[in-house]
Amino acid sequence: MRKYELMSVFKPNLDAEEVDKIIEKINSVITEFGGSVESVDKAGRKKLAYDIQNFRDGYFATTILSLPADKVAEFKRQLRLNDNILRTMFMEVSEKASV
Repeated sequence: MRKYELMSVFKPNLDAEEVDKIIEKINSVITEFGGSVESVDKAGRKKLAYDIQNFRDGYFATTILSLPADKVAEFKRQLRLNDNILRTMFMEVSEKASV
């Protein structure tokens, strides 16, 4: 299993409880696919650099997770299907090189 970092931007018209429910749903999808969630960091509501779907700000959350490589494409598809997510950035976390 590889380690990944997921940064999500949620719609600002959601309240904090709804954002928590969406994050829990994402975490349950990860465990369904045989992965694990290491940490979730909720950065809160922040202003966006440019408008996305006519929203000027959004709720930011960063999740560190492990997921089998063959499930990544389906996981990204599940994220795109959620209407409350404005943007996601999904990247592999690399190990730091020792000098």
